[in-house]
Amino acid sequence: MKAAVSIPDPVFKAADKLAHRMGVSRSRLYTIAVERFVQEHDEEAITAKINEVYAHESSSLDPVLQSIQFRSIGKNDWK
Repeated sequence: MKAAVSIPDPVFKAADKLAHRMGVSRSRLYTIAVERFVQEHDEEAITAKINEVYAHESSSLDPVLQSIQFRSIGKNDWK
């Protein structure tokens, strides 16, 4: 699909140089960039990855680290 977008000149020039260095077309570079941006901001995918990790790993804090963390908070009243 073709799409027309406005890009600030400095960003366009930097992308053009990067595409040339990578040996890909500007279209390919923009496709890669948008795909990565969408993946990084896909909350469902992020949640799925976290769930995948914690399906095999404990989410509990090591008792020593938990003690250190607890002591670092202090005894002030929280409001």
